[in-house]
Order: sequence, then C-alpha cells, then structure tokens
Amino acid sequence: MRSPAVPDATLPEPDIHDLAIIGGGVNGTGIARDAAGRGLGVILCEQDDLAGATSSASTKLFHGGLRYLEYYEFRLVREALIERETLLVAMPHISWPLRFVLPHHRGLRPAWLLRLGLFIYDHLGGRKILPPTRTLDLRTDPAGAPLKPGFARGFEYSDCWVEDSRLVVLNARDAAARGATILTRTRCVAATREGDLWRVALEDRSTGATREIRARALVNAGGPWVDEVIRNRVRENVSDRIRLVRGSHIVTRRLFDHDRAYIFQNADGRIVFAIPYETDFTLIGTTDRDHQGGPGEARCTDEEREYLCAAASEYFARPVTADDVVWTYSGVRPLYDDGATSATAATRDYVLKVEGREGEAPLLNIFGGKITTYRRLAEAALARLAPFFPAMGKDWTARVPMPGGDFAVDARDALVASLCATYRFLNRAWALRLVRAYGTEARAVLGEAAEARDLGRAFGHDLTEAEVRWMMTHEWARTADDVLWRRSKLGLRLTPDEAAALDAWMVEHRGLCGTATAA
Repeated sequence: MRSPAVPDATLPEPDIHDLAIIGGGVNGTGIARDAAGRGLGVILCEQDDLAGATSSASTKLFHGGLRYLEYYEFRLVREALIERETLLVAMPHISWPLRFVLPHHRGLRPAWLLRLGLFIYDHLGGRKILPPTRTLDLRTDPAGAPLKPGFARGFEYSDCWVEDSRLVVLNARDAAARGATILTRTRCVAATREGDLWRVALEDRSTGATREIRARALVNAGGPWVDEVIRNRVRENVSDRIRLVRGSHIVTRRLFDHDRAYIFQNADGRIVFAIPYETDFTLIGTTDRDHQGGPGEARCTDEEREYLCAAASEYFARPVTADDVVWTYSGVRPLYDDGATSATAATRDYVLKVEGREGEAPLLNIFGGKITTYRRLAEAALARLAPFFPAMGKDWTARVPMPGGDFAVDARDALVASLCATYRFLNRAWALRLVRAYGTEARAVLGEAAEARDLGRAFGHDLTEAEVRWMMTHEWARTADDVLWRRSKLGLRLTPDEAAALDAWMVEHRGLCGTATAA
C-alpha cells in the first residue's frame, strides 16, 4: 500500500492533476477515493484535520432516516436504506448492526402510523442482512426497564452504527493507496480558471509555506464552508445557497445496560436518539437549529443541552440532568436551502451543480448530503464530471472493503478472539477496541509485540506509542485532539495531564508525519 501523502512545501510543482478537491470531510474523501480508483489523478486539501468539522459531529449512524418518510423523501430514504448494507459489508470493523427501540407515546403519532412507517422502512430498501421490525411488550422486555411505567408498547427495528471520523480517515487512506495526494492542514487560498485548467494556490497552515497546483476540474466539497469557498476563494457568481443547521449532542454516563438504542418522539415533532456509546456512556442527540456565525464556532448551547436532557427525561424513569453530561459536541450541517419553513423540514438530500462555460475548466459544488449516502454522492459527482474525463473508469466502490474491512460482517468476535490468542497480553476490551478501529490491520498496529511493554510508552487506557505511531504515520494524526477525539474517542477517558503528555510526545515526534511507511 502506498504511504499517505503529507504536505511538504519543498516538493516541486507536480504534473497537472485531473481533480483538485477542497475539503477533507466524508464527501471530499469519498470522491477522492472513488476518482483515484477510476484512474484519475487526484489531489485533496483540507484546511484542518480530516473530519475536523461536520463529519466527526454526526449521530454516527448509517440509517435510512425514518422521520424523512413524513416529508415524502422516499428517494432519499430508499437510497440510504440500500446503502446501509452496502457500507456495512465494506467496513464491518467501524460499522455494525444496531437495533432501535421506538416506544409508543400516547398523544403523539398513533401506533398504526408508526407500524406502517416501519413496514415501509423494512421493505423500501431491499433489506437482506439486517433483521426486520418486531413489536415489543415494554412491560416485560429488558428494553422497557429503564423507561417510565407508562410505556407499555414499542417497536424494534434495524439501522447501523458507524465510527464517522474513522470512516473519513479510511476513505483518505484508500484514496492515497490508489494514488491520490492528501494534504491536511492545507488551505485553498484561491482558485483561478486559466482556460481549461484551474490554478489553485495552497497554504500549509503549519508552516505558512505556499505552493500552486493545476487541475482540470475543481471540486468544492467544503461542507459548511462551501458557500465561503464559492464567494471568497473561487469568486464565482452562483445563485445556490446552503442553510447552516446546527446539530448538537450530549454524552452522559451510561443510562441503561443493554446494547440496543432508543428513538424517542418529542411533542415538537422531532426525534431524539439515545445510543450506547463507547461501552460506558450514552449518546443523546440531535438538535436542529439554524446556525448563525462561522461553522467552526458551533457549540452545544446550554439551551440545547437542556432540550436533550428534557427529551430523554420524558421517557427514562430516572431524569437526565446536566450533572449526567460528561461531554458535548456540535456540528453544522450544510443543507441545501430549499426554502423549508424550519431547520427540521429542510431537505437532507444532496444537490450537485457544475459551473463553467464550454471550454472552461469545470467547478463542481457539493451542497448537502448525509453520511449514509456519501458513497452514492461520490458516484453521482463523478457522473457529473464524466463528460470532461471520457476515459474515466466505471463505478467500483460498492461493497469493496475499506482498509482493515476485509472480513465478514458476522466475524468480528472471531477476529477479536484470534487477536487475543496471538497477543496474550490483550484483554477482550482492548482487543475489541483495536478491531473496531483497525479491523484486520490491528495486527499491523501491534506488530511483533510479545508483551505490552513492547508497544512502547503507555499514555493511558491502553493507548500505546505503537498505536499513536500508526495514527501519525498512516492516518495523518498530528495532535492529541486528532488521536483522542477523531481517530478514537479516548478523550472521554484520558485525564487532562495524560492528554497533555500525549500532545507533548507527538510534538517531539512530529517527524513521523512526514515519513509515512506502507502498511
């Protein structure tokens, strides 16, 4: 496997690229992977870390979007339902089936309507792997134990969990392995058309060094910055606009002991999830609020935290309070502005627009999208660019394994057991965390270690020097935040002193970022 490319201001100006992609979120890296696999020359720049904004702030689900049926978004829901299993097969280490319990709340949607919606949900997307909906008696089922006594009936259906930021990293890794150049902490300063080429000015934000590259097409996958890229860096006159909608989440101490998630209806028409998270916690979200200010300024407000606590407390027997909250996060969704009256009703579908007159280098702007449909979005984006690249290869990404994902959906436990058998110093929790992050590549992370001390310095909670070196060498990690909040969620466990020690070690060993070695 080729090593991930890293920014280096000393590199000579490369040959002309086919695609220059702005944005290292799930859409940008998904397009980079797909395009590189079709034989196109790709360069991607991301102004911060991979998945540094919206793509690491999702509810972490591959799901069809049950509530979108109420807005008649049948095409979007069908596409997303089909994609759940397509993606699950390709990445069984970072994604897995999850059952959701929907309690019937008297006074809100009637039970017959919920059952009808779930019938459609079961059959609209050609489900093959995931089990179907079933009715629950919450008075006897363990899922009813944490709930208030008034909830007697419920429904249980399937969707999938996904480690969102690792999804982005793995797309970038696979793109790099297929020849793409991935530049993190590298900002597109300006892009100018020169006939049938784009000249793109890049700035390495770590060093301040600048360089220029040329490309036959420019893809604006800036997420919530897509509008800013159009207006201030590309300076195109485009009428399409996005609607910035903030989604906030809270993480609490574990609120229930089983491994199923809940989906709760609220009186305001919204729904809120309560999901088992990182073994010892519960993830509750999300809100839908129009966002004012810069996308990087998104924070879970006190009002949003209280809203989520109140929504969960409507159902749980023990009220959820601010004292239960151990972490919050918030991201800005770049929804296409379709004129909807509320943030909740705004479409989650993606819109792709190609700009440029005949003979000019094209600009493809990406508006909206869901994490579940990112792969289909990438295919659609390349279909829009196909007239400019007639020799480009065909669609290929469906069910093709991501790095580390070359094992069966139901084989994760066997992989954990095999890892424990080979590396006898591992306990099951440690091995499971490694498999859920790296899949079959967990062995490459651990190498020839015979004892835990062979993995080098221990930073806390089984995070070792060997694993951090892997993240720096293969996954573009540069700071403790990259490691603790995007490549993993160990930030929930390490103390501030441990995190500071990790950051200091990474600063001391920053040269690893520029000397990546193949897996």
